[in-house]
Amino acid sequence: MTTISKRGARIASFVLVATLVASCGLPRSGPSKKEIFAGSVQNEGDAFIVSVNSRVTRATAVQPVLGFSQSFLNAGVVGSDTINPGDTLGLLIYENVDDGLLAAAGANATALDEVQVDGQGFIFVPYAGRIMAAGNTPEGLRRIITNKLDTQTPDPQVIVRRLAGDGSTVSLVGGVGSQGLYAIERPTRTLSSMIARAGGIALPPEVAQITVIRGSHRCTIWFEDLYTNPEFDIALRGGDRILIEQDSRAFTVLGSTGAQNRLEFETQTLSAIEALAQVGGLNANIADPTGVFVFRNEPAEIANQVLGRTDLQGQQRVVYVLDLTEPNGMFEARDFVIRDDDTVYVTEAPFVTWSKTISTLTGSLGTVSALANIADNN
Repeated sequence: MTTISKRGARIASFVLVATLVASCGLPRSGPSKKEIFAGSVQNEGDAFIVSVNSRVTRATAVQPVLGFSQSFLNAGVVGSDTINPGDTLGLLIYENVDDGLLAAAGANATALDEVQVDGQGFIFVPYAGRIMAAGNTPEGLRRIITNKLDTQTPDPQVIVRRLAGDGSTVSLVGGVGSQGLYAIERPTRTLSSMIARAGGIALPPEVAQITVIRGSHRCTIWFEDLYTNPEFDIALRGGDRILIEQDSRAFTVLGSTGAQNRLEFETQTLSAIEALAQVGGLNANIADPTGVFVFRNEPAEIANQVLGRTDLQGQQRVVYVLDLTEPNGMFEARDFVIRDDDTVYVTEAPFVTWSKTISTLTGSLGTVSALANIADNN
């Protein structure tokens, strides 16, 4: 039987451990910068690798366009006092006698709650008969009812209120103080006043969106724009549906950062620096500030502009590279806009990978010595 020398056993053991380390990948949070670049179109991959500069920043600074169509903006204010078929009215009738036509014994007032205006526009009032309400204002209807009762009870006093109904009403749902059905009345003929009537919004104003659905038309604006652009305070129409909801855009942060997570937008616009700040910035112990990547499916029109081409069609995989160590690197990262579904990834510093390799090999010396001792003892 051939005896293996002590030196030979140590060398063979070390080679074995080094081979195992090389073949079994080291623990890490994702691909290295070199591996990302290897997947570029230039290397027969399927992604365009683009270094961010001021030209790229301008070309990619695209945000969702929100606003009302001309049909919404040009709509005139509804005559808020006009009663329509489907409206619900509240009547309060006072009689100047102890034993009136309508009032109960010992009372001089009668409340007729929820009097429905029928499809033809009529209501029925006891002792006044069937009265055309649609097309009248509450004040006009009050006079009609008063005149009809005046011949049967002395000096009647009538109050007419228009309640929520199917006519000139709107519904508010979502992030408002009080969801429900609201009548369009004199103080609530516009969008902002109706939202105020419902208790205001219950969402962070920076990311709140207002959607107005009118028939088959649907338009959305930012809540903040409602007050910065007076033209967006549109006149409401009966049957409008108003939805208040939070911005649904989100992005993902991975790699050598303070945390790895999928996050919602906290403002209307979000830069790469702000996106990193939301997860605690770069991990100072392992992050490579030259390897901040933004992965995105870019529309063809933007991809062509960024790459100086005209032949690309459909969405393109684009990886934007930010080097924070360059003279203008921080400024470019501050100006580069993050968009919905972006993935922000920070690579590990090369030193970290090297340290992991050395640590793994050093930690394996005990295994090397053990193998050598076994060889010596045989």
